[in-house]
Amino acid sequence: MPLYKKLIRFLILILVPLSIAGCLTCERKEYVFQLTGEKSGRLTIKYVNIFSSLIDSTGELSADYDEMMNLWMNGEKLERDFPLATRFKKRIFEENGTLCGEVSMEFDDLSKVHLYRYMNRGPFMFSMSGVNDDGENFFQSNGEFGGEKMPLVFWPEDARTLRFSTKIATPDTSCVSMLQQWERRSKSRKSTF
Repeated sequence: MPLYKKLIRFLILILVPLSIAGCLTCERKEYVFQLTGEKSGRLTIKYVNIFSSLIDSTGELSADYDEMMNLWMNGEKLERDFPLATRFKKRIFEENGTLCGEVSMEFDDLSKVHLYRYMNRGPFMFSMSGVNDDGENFFQSNGEFGGEKMPLVFWPEDARTLRFSTKIATPDTSCVSMLQQWERRSKSRKSTF
């Protein structure tokens, strides 16, 4: 078989599955660092309005649901994103008609959750390069954002609760909320017990 035919065959094998796949994402994420000690505390990340951005019109959400449950909820994706944090707790829930997820973790050093203080003094800082999802853009904070040229969030040194949120994706008519899929699967699990 000529090389160009092998290349075409290879591209078809790669592009066809991608063309029918969805894309699991959320509208925004909310980060809350609750400091309990000089360097320790709890980080909670809330995923608001989890949805699938379907590329085709099949409406098949099973793969995205399985990804959400196997990779995020029951898997170790979040633990790999924050490998030095401990005591992870995860949950998925409905809020205001949307599906949300939440993970919390504990830390005994600011650097384990990507916070920083120069020489352990002064303002708390978080670099937006520390967020783990592509397309995640600063939205708002109870601190001060340095802007595009200096993408850091700063909080006063006496702050005990550090908050910021990011925008990820805006759902449109091609997007499908994962709420119904989650409710349907949750009911079927309950009925098997």
